[in-house]
Amino acid sequence: MNSKFWKTLTWCAGAAAFAFAVAPAVVAQCGLPNKPIKPMGWQQPHSGARPSLVRTAFEDDYQNPSIVGMWHVVFTAFTSNGAAIPGGAPIDNSVAVWHDDGTEIMNSSRPAQDGNFCLGVWKQTGSRTYVLNHIPWQGNVFNPAVPPDTVGPAQDGGQLLEKITLSPDGNSYSGTFSLTAYTSSGTIYQTFTGTLSAKRITVDTPFSDLL
Repeated sequence: MNSKFWKTLTWCAGAAAFAFAVAPAVVAQCGLPNKPIKPMGWQQPHSGARPSLVRTAFEDDYQNPSIVGMWHVVFTAFTSNGAAIPGGAPIDNSVAVWHDDGTEIMNSSRPAQDGNFCLGVWKQTGSRTYVLNHIPWQGNVFNPAVPPDTVGPAQDGGQLLEKITLSPDGNSYSGTFSLTAYTSSGTIYQTFTGTLSAKRITVDTPFSDLL
């Protein structure tokens, strides 16, 4: 009886000693470290895929302002049909709305009978950079063959391309544009290139700010 008791006691003591010896390693592998683990630093103990955070194309977008909203935009042309315009010439004073679905609408200050509303689509190209493809149907707005007091051919069209950068505070943007006007047959009859600048319109913006 005593012999069995001492053998059992000896085995238990040895098992306890082994448990204390491996305990630090077990804690190191299974417990939490003193410092929080960053999600992007997680590692798999096997060859499986590494967990990662789902990020947008531009990792810092969540910190950046949005282009979505209503804007007062002024276009200044510096070339017309390839020829320089000394000092530049304002060619449009408009209100534009950029929607979060990637579409845009612009209300130009030109006469309504010429088609002063037009539509576009946009995409983000960098953390605060965007491109806009704006394709309006228009009347005689750029067609010198049509008297300015009459409505031009409705099938005339154009294409306005913008490359812009949004300010860090999200309250303005600026960039460059090219505008090409087409006849109904696709012939180019007017081109402009230049710069644009915009300020965000808020609920507190007075109409006088657009003049």
